Amino acid sequence: MSKEVVEIASKHLGQTVSEYSDTYDPGLLVKVPRNLNRVAYNIQEDNLPFSGVDVWNAYEVSALTKTGRPVTGVLKITCPADSVYHVESKSIKLYLNSFNMTQLGDTKVECIAEIEKLISGDLSKLLESDVTCKLHVTTELDPYGNDVWLGFEDFDNIEDLVDLDTVDFTAYKSDADQLETYVPEEPEEILFHTDLLRSNCRVTNQPDWGDIYVYMSGKTLITAESFAKYVVSHRKVSHFHEEICEMVYKHLWDKCNPDELMVTCLYTRRGGIDINPIRVSHAELIPEQFKNVDFINEKTLRQ
Repeated sequence: MSKEVVEIASKHLGQTVSEYSDTYDPGLLVKVPRNLNRVAYNIQEDNLPFSGVDVWNAYEVSALTKTGRPVTGVLKITCPADSVYHVESKSIKLYLNSFNMTQLGDTKVECIAEIEKLISGDLSKLLESDVTCKLHVTTELDPYGNDVWLGFEDFDNIEDLVDLDTVDFTAYKSDADQLETYVPEEPEEILFHTDLLRSNCRVTNQPDWGDIYVYMSGKTLITAESFAKYVVSHRKVSHFHEEICEMVYKHLWDKCNPDELMVTCLYTRRGGIDINPIRVSHAELIPEQFKNVDFINEKTLRQ
């Protein structure tokens, strides 16, 4: 299965591009069947153990009005986790670049509307799902205003809970056996965050860096130290961002059978795009602003 994924993703990923198209071309988009990434973790397509969305932020989006005026902004895209496919990252970068010299609309407002209509339409058709997007003009964003969501503030940094200098890290190949549990006297919840996440691109093996957030409630919980060791164990594996999030979710779910579970991975940008999947046991665990394209999410330090 992994060979098939690599073959699909390799249309653009890992290939040298001699000439970038700067006129609108939806044919550049490449879709990857999600089930090819899920079969190894016994995740059933017809009985998903989670719901969620993939949130993409693209920072290098631009087109022209019909008078040649450039329009630029940050594009937020959301795609449901139950879509049949996800889009391959380099293909969407090339696709977004194809807008650069494309003339759309007589004014900035009309140009933005056309960009949003084309992108949401093309991705919805490609992924056979309802994909939404919004282009945020950076000069109109207020970092302290209502259009910026300051999220995941209540999560405990693992390094504030565990002296990592005293921990022996020995596994770097996605080892779920690193996870250790404890049983509290009463059901409780944990909120962990760490920036230790590092995995690699499935095709090019270039490193992908990210912050991971976990909320769990129930009768059996994960220890902070073992979770740190488990996150580090992904350091030499090669998976897509979405697959990493779903793998972590499934490992935690199988280990603890929690009442509630949320896993969010906020990856650093590469090629002007960051990818942020979230998977939850209950839909209400997804923060509304996180999945709402009207809001730009506050960035981690590395994003």
